[in-house]
Amino acid sequence: MRETATRYVTVTALSHTGLVREHNEDSLVAGPWTLCGTVTANPQTLLFPLGSPLVVAVADGIGGQPGGEVASALTVAHLAALGPSLDSEEAVREALTRCNRAVYAAAERNRALLAMGTTVAGAVVLPDSLLVFNVGDSRVLEAEGGGLRQVSVDDSPPLQAGQRTTSLVTQAIGGAARFSAIAPHVRRVPLDRERRYVVCTDGLTDPVLEEEIAAILRAHDGARAAFELWKAAIEAGAPDNITMALVGVGE
Repeated sequence: MRETATRYVTVTALSHTGLVREHNEDSLVAGPWTLCGTVTANPQTLLFPLGSPLVVAVADGIGGQPGGEVASALTVAHLAALGPSLDSEEAVREALTRCNRAVYAAAERNRALLAMGTTVAGAVVLPDSLLVFNVGDSRVLEAEGGGLRQVSVDDSPPLQAGQRTTSLVTQAIGGAARFSAIAPHVRRVPLDRERRYVVCTDGLTDPVLEEEIAAILRAHDGARAAFELWKAAIEAGAPDNITMALVGVGE
């Protein structure tokens, strides 16, 4: 009798300060593993069995306000703890709402952190689908058949003519002096071995065009793809922290 192949999830992660910022305010979560405000010397690849909900997300602390790295670290810590229970769109929305409350509560306890905030974007990998989510302008991109499309929804004001990016966000986890509720974007998409997902902060997508990201993903996979994406951001000036996770399914 032929044994059924065991499917698994690959997550290749990288986080870097970039060329302009003095320190890294980004954080990342992959299952129980978190990376907060530190730099990876090389892309790190993790393998997880496909089955229980697996959360993979990045959080980008809001610059220009105190405690961005604290807000992003709190957010991924909560997602890591709640990850195994995130089996529905409603569960993901509630988890993000809890992250928002936790960031405001931390700022209330330490007034030096008043108005700290973070964006967040990610996916929960389930046996037959992904729950894609975001608050703010960090992104989830889907690569398939040589093409690339954004499956998250930017919380940004409309762009002016000739403007490709903006640092402004219309909602975030925390980010205000007084508590503000959030309306997370959550959607279910099919899980397919032919598709790969890039979960990233705007330190990648602001300086690097989607066409270049797609070309890199056509040419490379795994750690090499993450390295080449990082290299493209560096060559484009890397004005912000760069954090990404490449997600795929194998067997």
